Amino acid sequence: MEIGKKIRTLRLQKGLTQEELADRTELSKSFISQVERDQTSPSIATLVDILQALGTDLKSFFGDESDNQIVFRPGDFFEKVDEELHSTTEWIIPNAQKYRMEPIRVTIRPGGSTYVDKPHEGEEFGYVLQGTITLHLGQNTYRVRKGDTFYFRPLGPHYIENRSSSTASLIWVSTPPQF
Repeated sequence: MEIGKKIRTLRLQKGLTQEELADRTELSKSFISQVERDQTSPSIATLVDILQALGTDLKSFFGDESDNQIVFRPGDFFEKVDEELHSTTEWIIPNAQKYRMEPIRVTIRPGGSTYVDKPHEGEEFGYVLQGTITLHLGQNTYRVRKGDTFYFRPLGPHYIENRSSSTASLIWVSTPPQF
């Protein structure tokens, strides 16, 4: 990682000159220039001061650049095929467990189901893309068809099954991430 280049980019985004950044950090303009050209490396304490002056912190500065990804394509997905349950789960947002919600796409062949999920905190939402599913919430069951949605707080055991003769698929979102 080119620390200097990244500091320069942040400084320019904030509309600061090297001199203004130097003043805010009580460093010399020449030192800021050397850091930006990667001719010298600041100490951790000095880097923290520079980043504070630029309105950020170490975690954000060194954060994974993939966190900035907005659009995800099928090649980004992680897929798990469960032959026993006749279902496929696709994590359509990679590493979503670090976010506040975790969307997945579930495809269930006739006679298949998802695993029974235990009660947990949070909320769950689903949108049926294809077919018809049976949503089990504790002792209750709900028939959910293509175009229908469901929303619940997972206060009891829950799972989805496909009792129909055709494949069903849905988008299922859990918050906080549970899948």
